Amino acid sequence: MTTETLVADRSLGAVPAGWDADMAVTALYSAHYRSLVRLAVLLVRDMATAEEVVQDAFVAIHGAWRRLRDPDKALAYLRQSVVNRSRSVLRHRAVVEKYAPKGLPDAPSAENGAIGELERSAVIEALRGLPARQREALVLRYYGDLSEAQIADAMGISKGAVKSHTARGMAALRNILEQLS
Repeated sequence: MTTETLVADRSLGAVPAGWDADMAVTALYSAHYRSLVRLAVLLVRDMATAEEVVQDAFVAIHGAWRRLRDPDKALAYLRQSVVNRSRSVLRHRAVVEKYAPKGLPDAPSAENGAIGELERSAVIEALRGLPARQREALVLRYYGDLSEAQIADAMGISKGAVKSHTARGMAALRNILEQLS
C-alpha cells in the first residue's frame, strides 16, 4: 500500500497527516532527493559534498519529525536545511583554505586540470563571482524554479530582500558576462 502511494504521488509537497517519520521521509526522499542534490551542487560546487549535505538534511528531518509543527512544510524545511548546511560547508572550506599549506606553484596537479575543464562555463564562473546571498537567490529562483516566498523561506529572509538580491545579482551577472564577451 505504501509503495503504491509513493509511486502515485511523486510531486509530494504535502505529507499526509497520519504518516510517521519513516513513511514521510521515505516519500519525501523518493520525490525530492535529486532536486535537492542539484540545488546543493550549485551552492557547494561539489557532487559528493552536495549529496552529504542532502543526506544530513534528511536525517535531521527524520529526527525532528515529531517536533515539526506543520508536516505540510517539510519540503520547505528540507530546502532551508540544505541551504543552511551548504553555507556551513562553504564557511568551513574558507577556513580550511585560509590555513592550508601552500603547494608548489610550478607543478599544477592533475586534479586542477580536471577541475579547470569543468569550470569553463562562463555563466557558472560569473555566478561564482557574485556575493553568496545573490548567488543563492539566483540559483533558487532560476535553477530551483522556486517562488519568491519559497526562496524567502529557504534563505530565512523577507520577500523584499529576495527581490533585491535577485535584481542585484542579475545586474552583476549581466555586467560580468558582457565584460567576458
